[in-house]
Amino acid sequence: MTLIDEFSTHRSTDITVAGLTKTFGRATALRGVDVTIPHGSLTVIVGPSGCGKSTFLRVLAGLETATSGMLLIGGEDMTASPDRDLAMVFQDYALYPHMTVARNIGFGLRMASKHGLGEKLSAPEIAERTAHVAELLGLTPLLERKPAQLSGGQQQRVALARAIVRKPSILLLDEPLSALDAQLRSDARSLISRLHRELGATMVMVTHDQSEALSMATHLVVMKDGKVLQAGTPDELYNAPADRFVASFVGNPPMNFHELPGGASVAWRSNAARVLARDEVAPAGALVMEGEVIGSEFYGDSQSVRCRSLDESGSGEEFRLMQQHGQRWDAVGARVRVAVDAARLHWFDGAGQRTAAAELAVTR
Repeated sequence: MTLIDEFSTHRSTDITVAGLTKTFGRATALRGVDVTIPHGSLTVIVGPSGCGKSTFLRVLAGLETATSGMLLIGGEDMTASPDRDLAMVFQDYALYPHMTVARNIGFGLRMASKHGLGEKLSAPEIAERTAHVAELLGLTPLLERKPAQLSGGQQQRVALARAIVRKPSILLLDEPLSALDAQLRSDARSLISRLHRELGATMVMVTHDQSEALSMATHLVVMKDGKVLQAGTPDELYNAPADRFVASFVGNPPMNFHELPGGASVAWRSNAARVLARDEVAPAGALVMEGEVIGSEFYGDSQSVRCRSLDESGSGEEFRLMQQHGQRWDAVGARVRVAVDAARLHWFDGAGQRTAAAELAVTR
């Protein structure tokens, strides 16, 4: 039986957190976190530095004890229990430099067998499982090397192998890609997504990179100031952000905002705007913006064009447009007039919460 076959018979586990708080002296890292992590999901927790996402992961792992609140794993209260069926990949990988790749991968199995924790496996069984996971992650030719002889991407795969060889029902990943260069990050994203599909374990990953989060997650959680602002599928958070912060944080380029009287605002994605030809009439209900190009960023098949609005208020708000390859209206100083259909507009009230356009009728 292969490791993937063994995982398929191993039940995935959901996680429910209610009112979770964590304080360090006078500092509060988590402020009443309420969230459910679906079983079998690849849940990515994203937010700015200092938002509490790594602390939250450490509380899930049992490395930190919650100050208050409840943690349920598979429906069981595990708030105070250290006996959790999970494994964790750390940001710095934490490989043992004096051990070979094979011994690094099998270390947890040897310790568990030696001390009577979890499965008790013989040396041949540990070697067999190590070989299975090494093959799964393309590490077979490297089993006799030591960490210093590996590239950053290879070390990351060894850290993943050491975690999944134990067949945990939950796999935690704390910014596992942050030490890799751009190409290796892309390869590692594909690897983790493939492992999730093949193994079916519940995975919880922390990152500060929202593009990484959108590309990998089946379930996305956005945190700020120790709180969960919104959780759902990446599509839900991208197309229906709950508040202005989520709207501005999720997506690249970030959402454009046009301020309205009373502190309300209307927003739109840069790819939602259509450039109007001279004298072209905009569709009924569309938002029309006139602006001057002040800069652009070239991506190969497209460009992000930065504009400064030329509306009557003279506020000079900046907004971004996505220009597809072959279009040429990006010269600095060029004037543009764009329209965004009513169906692609997002409305936020004075408190920054998502609302319907009709609710803002008096202030539009």
